[in-house]
This record gives sequence, C-alpha cells and structure tokens, in this order.
Amino acid sequence: MQTIRNKLLKTAIRIILLLLAMFIIIAILVTQPVFSKRHPQQAISSIANLKKHVYMLSETIPQKTAMANLLDVKAEYIFEQLSQFGDKVSYQYYDVMGDTHKNIIVEYSGSNNNCGTYVIGAHYDTYSGFAGADDNSSGVAGIIELTNLFAQSQPACDIQLVAYTLEEPPYFRSEHMGSFVHAQSLKNNDVNVELMLSLEMIGYFSDEENSQDYPVKGMKHLYSDKGNFISLVGNLSQIGLTRFFKKSMRSSTDLPVYSINAPSMVTGIDFSDHLNYWQFDYPAIMVSDTAFNRNKNYHSQDDTADKLDYNRMAKVVDGVYYALLQHMEN
Repeated sequence: MQTIRNKLLKTAIRIILLLLAMFIIIAILVTQPVFSKRHPQQAISSIANLKKHVYMLSETIPQKTAMANLLDVKAEYIFEQLSQFGDKVSYQYYDVMGDTHKNIIVEYSGSNNNCGTYVIGAHYDTYSGFAGADDNSSGVAGIIELTNLFAQSQPACDIQLVAYTLEEPPYFRSEHMGSFVHAQSLKNNDVNVELMLSLEMIGYFSDEENSQDYPVKGMKHLYSDKGNFISLVGNLSQIGLTRFFKKSMRSSTDLPVYSINAPSMVTGIDFSDHLNYWQFDYPAIMVSDTAFNRNKNYHSQDDTADKLDYNRMAKVVDGVYYALLQHMEN
C-alpha cells in the first residue's frame, strides 16, 4: 500500500511540475520578457502639437461640422498637416455603396534600396460620430508627428504613413475598411512590406491601482494592475518582431512597455487595422494603450481630449520613432 501511495505521489509531483513548466513556457511566449538597460534618447515629439491635433480632430471639427461631411473635413485637415512635412501626400479613393471614401498617405523614399517598405497607420473615423479623442484621434496625431520627425531625417527604408477611414463598425472586419483597401493595393503592386505598425489609442494612462483590466483571467499576474504602460500586440508569428520593438522602445524612453503575442481568439488581439495586413501575410503589430481594457470612456461620448496624457503620448511616439530607425538599420 505504501508503495502505491509513493508512486501516486511521484506521479502527482511530475504532473504538477509539467504543468508549471508549460505555464512558464506559455507565459514567456505570450509576454516576451526582455532585459535591457534604459538609455533614454532625446525627447523629440512635440507635446503641444499632439494636443493641438487631438483637440482639433476630436473637439473643434465635430462641433462645427455636420455629420454628413465630418470625415471629409477631418481628411482635409490631416492632408493639410501631412503636406507641411512631406512632398508626396495623396488621397487613396474608393467607393462604398455609392459613397466615396479616402485614406490619406504620405510617402518617404529611403536611402537603402535593399530594404522593404514600412507602413505606420491609424484610423481617423470615430465610433458613432463621438469625439473619439483616444479612439483614435490620438493615433492620428501620432501619425502627423511621426511625419514631422521623418521629414527631419533621412530614413534608410521607404515609409508610408497612412490615415485610414472606415475602421469602426459597421465596416470593421469588412473589405470596406480603409486599411484593407491599402493592404490589398500593396499586395496587388507586389510591395515588399517589412513591417506595419497600427497606432490604436495611445493617449490614455492611469497610475491608479486596478486601473488595468485584461481579456483573460490571471493576466494581471503577468503584467501590471496599473494602466501606466503602452502595449505592443502581435500574433504568434510576430514574436521576434514584437520582442525587438519592445526592447527598443523600452531602452529609448522611460515609459513602461509590455507586449503580448497570442492568437486572434484572445479578445482584442486583432481589434484594429493591423488585422488586414495579417490577411495579406504582412507582418504587423498594434501599438495601443489597451483600449477598453483601460479606458472606460471607450466608444462613448466621454472619450474627450481633456482626459488624455499628452506627455506620455509623446513618449509613445518617440519610442516608435527610435524603434523604427533602429529596425531599419538592422
């Protein structure tokens, strides 16, 4: 009897150790821990400009514009801002049920002909016509500021910065999304996309305890219960890429950076424009403040410009910029 008990105990211990090992392996694959020293680069993004763009897109334009032409007025503003920093700015027109919609694209030519094209995008439409300060005027403001930064440097690779239309319902997950149209055009023209980054809500932060939620129970033990970080989101085929950007962004600013690599069945993993680049087999990562997992004003009239943290938003843009430059050099 004692022998049987010992065997059962040993078996139970083996099972527990196996489950523990599996948990550790999965946690490492999902969270991609990195160990890097902080070497903050010069702060270069303009906090004032980011704030100006968010207020214009989320407060000024909606207050003075009828819903029928709201997207057109926003597109004109974005086009005008991008034109200040780039010579090659264009609209990408397409029709949806008789109505014409448009992406706005600014392009920079790289100095190295041997590398692919980098795409950085954010959608400028908002849910149900709400102000959409965080979702996603913050991302568009980031695109405008990145355009300014790249205009002052000579990137090694070709870059397309894109402001997309029709990301929000009822068009989400359809071929009418502006990002689907753009990704499809790249594929049809045999463009070699090195990487796509989707800036999806980058302005809401909180240092309060329990201000951060997660889609899966127990994730709080792997990350943080404070919404004071920016997240990088990729699928399981982007583990190395996510790890690179996480390490680079962590080393270039003092902003906490977390990441997750998981299949699309995990809620939120593919909740933005990057999903359309995955459909065309392009590598893509979402940069996000985790949206509704943190910002309870998500998809409501309370998502207003006064609730955002423009100082930390600038650090996100800085981190993205420096990480892109470093990736192009590798």
